Amino acid sequence: MADHHDDDLTATKTEGFKVGEKKTIQEYQELDKNDESLNRWKASLGLNTGTPIADPNDPRKCIIKSLALEVAGRQDVVIDLSSAGALETLKNKPFTIKEGAKFRIKAVFQVQHEVLSGLKYLQVVKRKGLRVSKDEEMLGSYAPNTTDKTSYEKRFNEEEAPSGMIARGHYNAVSKFLDDDEHTHLQFEWAFDIAKDW
Repeated sequence: MADHHDDDLTATKTEGFKVGEKKTIQEYQELDKNDESLNRWKASLGLNTGTPIADPNDPRKCIIKSLALEVAGRQDVVIDLSSAGALETLKNKPFTIKEGAKFRIKAVFQVQHEVLSGLKYLQVVKRKGLRVSKDEEMLGSYAPNTTDKTSYEKRFNEEEAPSGMIARGHYNAVSKFLDDDEHTHLQFEWAFDIAKDW
């Protein structure tokens, strides 16, 4: 029977938060030009610089370009998500992680067409069908990429692999990138093995 991850991959709601009215980049740029705090916010998102690089034929708002597994002292394992079969590779060819090792995931992504509000990363890990962890990380809000900044790079919080004979074995994970509108930009399955050594 296939695992059902829908309930596991539900993001927590921010109390009292309401998604604001969507505006185009031009509308944001024109908005309250004399409001200093708003101008600082627009500058922090990079709304006032560069030429948008969006592909008019691609309706996606967020494109996850690559994912990497970073471990200090080791070469990064990078999955180029623009290549054919990349997500199948993630699902069917598990990473090997040494027990007790500290690692983090890094994502490279592009935003296009409009401001991406409240991008989140959710991850559920299961072993033998039982959930062993659920992590949720707020990545933030991002302006569309321009010629000044062609992509964003985000390193997630560092994790520590479990250790000990009982912890060793095969794990399955499901990850999802979604925003404040509950729109899923990417969902994928992946796997890893906890081993005594690399």
